[in-house]
Amino acid sequence: MTNPLLLLRNADVYAPDALGLRHLLIGGGKLLWIGETEPQLPAALEVETLDLEGLRLIPGLIDGHVHVTGGGGEAGFASRVPAPMLTRYTTAGVTSVVGLLGTDDAARGTAELLAQVYALRESGLSAWGYCGGYHFPPTTLTGTVRGDIAFAEPLIGVGEVAISDHRSSQPTLDEVLRLASEAHVAGLMTGKAGIVHLHLGDGARGLELVRQALDTSELPPRVFQPTHVNRKKALFEEALALAMRGCHVDITAFPVEEGEDAWPADEALMRYLDSGASPQRVSISSDAGGCLPCFDGEGRVCGMDVGHSGALLETLNALLARGLPLDRALPAFTRNPATLLRLRGKGTIAVGSDADLVALDGEGRAHHVLLGGAMHVRAGVAVVRGMFEHQH
Repeated sequence: MTNPLLLLRNADVYAPDALGLRHLLIGGGKLLWIGETEPQLPAALEVETLDLEGLRLIPGLIDGHVHVTGGGGEAGFASRVPAPMLTRYTTAGVTSVVGLLGTDDAARGTAELLAQVYALRESGLSAWGYCGGYHFPPTTLTGTVRGDIAFAEPLIGVGEVAISDHRSSQPTLDEVLRLASEAHVAGLMTGKAGIVHLHLGDGARGLELVRQALDTSELPPRVFQPTHVNRKKALFEEALALAMRGCHVDITAFPVEEGEDAWPADEALMRYLDSGASPQRVSISSDAGGCLPCFDGEGRVCGMDVGHSGALLETLNALLARGLPLDRALPAFTRNPATLLRLRGKGTIAVGSDADLVALDGEGRAHHVLLGGAMHVRAGVAVVRGMFEHQH
């Protein structure tokens, strides 16, 4: 059954640029029309109308770092995190995710990741993934990174490849360059992102490997996307320098204790925007479904938390509370990741774009959430659930 046309009235649109009060017509999963005056539609058309009464309407959030199959595993098999359910994303205003493998890329592999990406798509969420994981050689379906990206449509790059971390394979510069060249060429072949999404640990080497790769190869800086760059203040300064050279850097919305040698995601984005680096080269992701462990001096887990997609809206609201205008804060959650990852139709509100939309209530929560024009959250309540989610 096809969805009828939907007319959203009186939306305060941030596209992510501030457009003011607009009316929007949605059909076939796309934004068909947007204007200041309500359209006069033929009576024969089946049109549902929803008056947003001035609520802020933003593009659906893009979470570019999600353990869609669950992460963890650093403290034994019982510590493997279960896969997040559909409404964990939708009720947090997330309409697009990029899935990846982390420490456990042995028991969990690319086939399982792809299956979960397809499952999320079947449920209405937009989803892609990375082949590989923390380690070398990368786990793949076809035997090569280039083959996976070229022949598996949802796979858009390789990641999260761990560097400067005791859990990594301690890759050499030559290994990183070979991996990046595979991803880059596959991106050229397919029009996909073709990037290396790099997990940064808190090791003293920081982003040294990336600097060496830029200094010694012809690869464009956009191929390298380091994430977790706010986990150490010195690492963040390195990331700013790389952004000045053309790399896209990803901030993680993880919890930061007072006095910790790290920047909370809101503070990190403020510092980035004040640094003079291109405002288009930064994004914020959640590490949803991944464990957030701390380790003792011998590398053993001494504590663990789990990332969640709700951290994105929490960070966005923290930025607004600090006085950052919504149209300056939003690109890091929407247009910037869509541009880097070449997710066509995502990250903006414009005629022809996908109708992935979030209406925020006065408290900054996801009040209404549309995925491809279909209502998944209405008045703060999930009206579409995954197959195995309990109905309440």
